[in-house]
Amino acid sequence: MSDVHTLSVVVPVYRGETCLDQLVDAIAPMIHELETPGGRRMRVAELVLVHDCGPDRSDEVIRALAEKHDWVRPVWLSRNFGQHAATLAGMSSSGGDWVLTLDEDSQHDPSDVAKMLDVALSAQADVVYGEPVNAPPHGSMRNLASRMAKRSLRWMTANSDAPRFSSFRLVLGEIARSVAAYAGSGVYLDVALSWVSRRVATCPVTLATEVRPSGYGLRSLLSHYRRMVLTGGTRLLRVVSVVGVLFAMLGFSFAVVIIGLRIFGEIPVAGWTSVMVVALIGLGIILFAVGIVAEYVGVAVNMALGKPLYLMVADRGQGPLGREVSDQQ
Repeated sequence: MSDVHTLSVVVPVYRGETCLDQLVDAIAPMIHELETPGGRRMRVAELVLVHDCGPDRSDEVIRALAEKHDWVRPVWLSRNFGQHAATLAGMSSSGGDWVLTLDEDSQHDPSDVAKMLDVALSAQADVVYGEPVNAPPHGSMRNLASRMAKRSLRWMTANSDAPRFSSFRLVLGEIARSVAAYAGSGVYLDVALSWVSRRVATCPVTLATEVRPSGYGLRSLLSHYRRMVLTGGTRLLRVVSVVGVLFAMLGFSFAVVIIGLRIFGEIPVAGWTSVMVVALIGLGIILFAVGIVAEYVGVAVNMALGKPLYLMVADRGQGPLGREVSDQQ
């Protein structure tokens, strides 16, 4: 075994046309052996750029970078599968002792991996998340919503590591590739990692203050949150069961009170208002419970149907479709 830790850097690319060159320039010095603050030896063995079929010309930039640098490896997906699926595709194609994942927008500094590696080895951790010491450059309202979402996930999924989740993560290579092999359709990457990781740690990092505007809108963020909840476990189903029992007890108590008042003649006229209130509340709880169950059933059905998490293909620009584009030009 070599005492030099090799790293595979995995970057899902969706709209990276304007920022990939800057990212590659930041990683280039790390392909040569260097020493971490803790005295460990490391180097970046490869940069895996996963093209997630975005709307810009990221594919052309990836081809140019791969031609220029032999350590840049492109991975092509058949269509847009999303950030986590693209990251898993890159993990499955990696070969380093460790896998570093980060965003394409240069929000994260790749050189922080040296500190993260020291933390991983000192804590004997399988996964190390970069923990920002400054506020992400997304606006105060979004940052507040993100913190609240992570805290609620800790309760709803019974996962104590949920507040640590981040796209800037260092994962032991064999763990990363194994998770990429078994993860099912719709699974949230960090949830899947938490299932098999023996120990998870964090490392303080500083986020860049000037980055490209986020491509995540309100709808995609809510979808992100929904997937974390549904793939994080079945605790929410148990909550629904408890709520159902509480409302059943409340309904029974209310029925006893109504019957007692009726026996003693203190209800001169049947209460239409109380009937409607009980009916509406009961119907609302039932529909809420059915909706949550339906969401879990939907996730299970998608997995049972065999829907692929991702599908890697050859470079479209080098195949029959690419020839058609060349003829038109």
